[in-house]
Amino acid sequence: MSQNPPETTLSDEQIRETVEQILSAGTLPPIVQAGHPALRRRAAAFDGQLSPGQLDRLIELMRQVMHEAPGVGLAAPQLGIPLQIAVIEDQYDVDPEAAAVRKRSPLEFMALLNPRYSPLGTELASFYEGCLSLNGLQAVVSRPERVLLDFQVPDGSRAQREFSGWQARIVQHETDHLNGVLYIDRAQLRSLSSNAEYAAHWAEPGIGKAREGLGFGDGPVTLP
Repeated sequence: MSQNPPETTLSDEQIRETVEQILSAGTLPPIVQAGHPALRRRAAAFDGQLSPGQLDRLIELMRQVMHEAPGVGLAAPQLGIPLQIAVIEDQYDVDPEAAAVRKRSPLEFMALLNPRYSPLGTELASFYEGCLSLNGLQAVVSRPERVLLDFQVPDGSRAQREFSGWQARIVQHETDHLNGVLYIDRAQLRSLSSNAEYAAHWAEPGIGKAREGLGFGDGPVTLP
């Protein structure tokens, strides 16, 4: 893929119309899948394209879709909306051993506008990762263990927050979505597994068994 995906071609008016159509449908919208153009273009920075009321309604709808899926994050492009908006939340009960190995801890609900992350330190973490826009698949992705996230909150103010462990993985994954990047662009492709095969062969907190069995390496994958 291109290291610098093209920007969305939708105008602000077209984006507003898309959002209003989704909000007025009366049902939860589907999550678009790999191949949809919104997933491969850089979303427009949020700059007041929506009224405060529309923004609040969209954020609440995204939260509902995320819970229904279920998932721990959702980006607006996953609903076909090319705006830099994402929601994250991780309150699921997980196996204590897996939580310890993956450094996974509860994450309160957050709405992120125009997020940007920067690695803190050089430590990487490699684990299987999935995506609501690539149903039924997962692969190993190496990501920075700690990141600093700069973002805007719905009231318009800017904020910064440090994330580590699984929370850092979540914010990187969702921020990537807003820039036209899917996790498979960063994945060890030999690790790619269907959910069924992962459950049958590689379901453990770490990736050692899968690395040996599938013959993939470690470390980050450089985007071409």
